[in-house]
Amino acid sequence: QVQLVESGGGLVQAGGSLRLSCAASGSIVSINAMGWYRQAPGKQRELVARITSAGSTNYAESVKGRFTISRDNAKNTVYLQMNSLKTEDTAVYYCNVDRIRTMTGYGTDYWGKGTPVTVSS
Repeated sequence: QVQLVESGGGLVQAGGSLRLSCAASGSIVSINAMGWYRQAPGKQRELVARITSAGSTNYAESVKGRFTISRDNAKNTVYLQMNSLKTEDTAVYYCNVDRIRTMTGYGTDYWGKGTPVTVSS
């Protein structure tokens, strides 16, 4: 069974930085795209950043130039470096994997439980 576990969230002042990590565990052979989403109170979940297995990335306009997504395929881990944080970045951040090949087949659309990020003014 595949699990995604996020870490690195917390409380930070505006202008500060945080680094989120998400590790996938299980009988994993390969992972397709990995991404970070966020959901602020009263708002819909939105894509923050995504990275393919080849390393291509895309970002939400609101985080371009401030956030950087990366991955370590050997560790089945994706990272989100968040710099110059703003109060509007406050949300629960979720890790997502769109497709995983395991020892027994393929699975799709995996989500972590989320890690909260609070940016204070």
